[in-house]
Amino acid sequence: MGRSAMETINQEGNFYASLGSIVIQKHEFAWIKDYLYKKSGIVLNDSKQALVSGRLDKRLRHYGLSSYSEYFGCLDKAGFEQETLMAIDLLTTNETYFFREPKHFDFLRHHFFPSHPAGRPLRIWSAASSSGEEAYTLAMLAAEFSKSIQWEIIGTDISTRVLDKARQGLYPLLAMEKIPVPLLKKYCLKGVDEYEGFMLIDPMLRSRVKFIYANLIETLPDLGKFDVIFLRNVMIYFDMPTKARLVQRIQNYLRPGGYFIVSHSESLNGIKSDLKLVSPSIYRKTTEV
Repeated sequence: MGRSAMETINQEGNFYASLGSIVIQKHEFAWIKDYLYKKSGIVLNDSKQALVSGRLDKRLRHYGLSSYSEYFGCLDKAGFEQETLMAIDLLTTNETYFFREPKHFDFLRHHFFPSHPAGRPLRIWSAASSSGEEAYTLAMLAAEFSKSIQWEIIGTDISTRVLDKARQGLYPLLAMEKIPVPLLKKYCLKGVDEYEGFMLIDPMLRSRVKFIYANLIETLPDLGKFDVIFLRNVMIYFDMPTKARLVQRIQNYLRPGGYFIVSHSESLNGIKSDLKLVSPSIYRKTTEV
């Protein structure tokens, strides 16, 4: 997590404290740490207590509760399924932008697309798609460089809120700064009237991208096989056992010879898999699992 994000979290925590937010007790914070780990694989360290308090305080007030223990007691109960999803959503990080870590997209342009067999259907999975910027970046490149007329991008995330945003394909104009101008002109529409200040991903492109709910550490939906899987800026929040289980599970969705791409701050060091390093943060599946 970058410096600016941490500053935002700290400011958020201080803001709620100034309003007289409900104080989260040590045993309550320990409970939510364990709960979030079991539900999402994310490891919260003790410095995140202000984050938890700041992000969940409004939910306690919404229900008129006076303690976090009361709120946590509601989670997973019948009738509170949506609240459970919301709590997990609020405690997960959804930072992303178009063409993030551009060397990965250069690899697709210069190495993957030229070698992909002409006419063979192409499928790419953005396994932590957040609000959709990564998936739409991949769609722009597939539309430009794929030799196949049959291509599909799948985006999955644990947050139903950001998936709804991704399906809309509507972003502030500031989001266009990282998009190359030729692709911006071809695949993005500038908003007018009530959409002034926003851009919309072209409907043709949106029709080739599907967003599906998935919790990566639980049973995954039947997504089929992929030529490329992006799993970036996810494993930094997991401990080693969770990372190992996740990689073992995800690689089963990759075709032999397909590519598995993590962020530049991540690696598969110490994790047993059928993935071989071909370039920093880029792995290739060489055998069937």
